[in-house]
Amino acid sequence: MNPISVSRDINFLRRQAKTVRIEILEMLTEAGSGHTGGSLSAADVVTALYFYKMRHNPKDPLWKERDRFILSKGHAAPLLYAALSLSGYFDKSLLGTLRKIGSPLQGHPCSKLLPGVEISTGSLGQGLSIANGIALGLRMDGLNSRVYCLLGDGEIQEGQIWEAAMSASHYSLDNLCAIIDNNGLQIDGCCHDVMTIEPIVNKWIAFGWNVIDINGHDIGAILDALDEAETIKGKPTVIVARTVKGKGVSFFEGKVQYHGVAPTHEELKKALRELEDNG
Repeated sequence: MNPISVSRDINFLRRQAKTVRIEILEMLTEAGSGHTGGSLSAADVVTALYFYKMRHNPKDPLWKERDRFILSKGHAAPLLYAALSLSGYFDKSLLGTLRKIGSPLQGHPCSKLLPGVEISTGSLGQGLSIANGIALGLRMDGLNSRVYCLLGDGEIQEGQIWEAAMSASHYSLDNLCAIIDNNGLQIDGCCHDVMTIEPIVNKWIAFGWNVIDINGHDIGAILDALDEAETIKGKPTVIVARTVKGKGVSFFEGKVQYHGVAPTHEELKKALRELEDNG
């Protein structure tokens, strides 16, 4: 049994994703630095994980039977912090300390400082290898827990990702689900200009994975994909979530310059009005 209340109510999850986006924008503005675009683009996926699919316990973050979430794209830390806070891992007031000296909410997640953070991440390309090890360890321990690993699309240009992809298939890690936040942009520009990752679906199939290709902002599609992933036996699953950088705020959407730039106070006011007006 999951210790937290979960819901498949799509309207509830949409509202929750909006709240996650609001928390992201407010903490980034307060910090004056951080990663806006990629935090917003994966908000729907992470909301579905924390408030629908994953088994986790804010009152016992090290609960043995919990599902594990690895934020391989660690620069999207504000997204993880918002989800953890709204789940009850720590008081919301702590969000205002993002990136401040002495705060457990560092620019990249630190597992030694904050409950609910499974592993310190930020060096891109390493998260899937870590997820492999955890998934294999869980299987060896006879636990039914699952591992979810969120990757950036620019991140999968890293060679280590593909070594990990081979390993996960070789060891038939069907308790592992990777999710690619495929928003098409990275810090230096469009992914297809820097180093194309297409044909992304065919590549993962060739590496022995079950692939689910979805609209990463369609809550229903996300829930269905997570449910399907849990039924697949004998191979790992990757969900290619087609997303929009900066999703939810029109003047951030699809703009690479907001990859690693925080909103100004004026932009925050406009963004919050827009989010409220859009329900």
